[in-house]
Amino acid sequence: MSKIIKESFPNPETDVGNLIKRRRLQVLVHSCLYYGMDESLVPDNVFDKWCKDLVQLLKDNPNEYSDRFDIYFKDWDGISGYDLPIRDPWIWNKALRLLEVQNGIET
Repeated sequence: MSKIIKESFPNPETDVGNLIKRRRLQVLVHSCLYYGMDESLVPDNVFDKWCKDLVQLLKDNPNEYSDRFDIYFKDWDGISGYDLPIRDPWIWNKALRLLEVQNGIET
């Protein structure tokens, strides 16, 4: 059972900023699932698309969104999520929660 860890992320003022935020969090959590927990909730081609989208979004809009994970995406090429902070407590617990929902476990 996952424990609740409160985390606040900036709320972007633009649609592009919101998409960057969503893609970054998706990539972080699903990298944790895949590399840290040996689980997968999305097909590889979907994850690959998220990564390619995010790389292009960050290239085209470098100042559109910022949070505490900026350093990990600074020179990130989208090839893998292996070197992202998959053991971060917020990411880890969000991944656990997704697994619980997937498996029908109520908390």
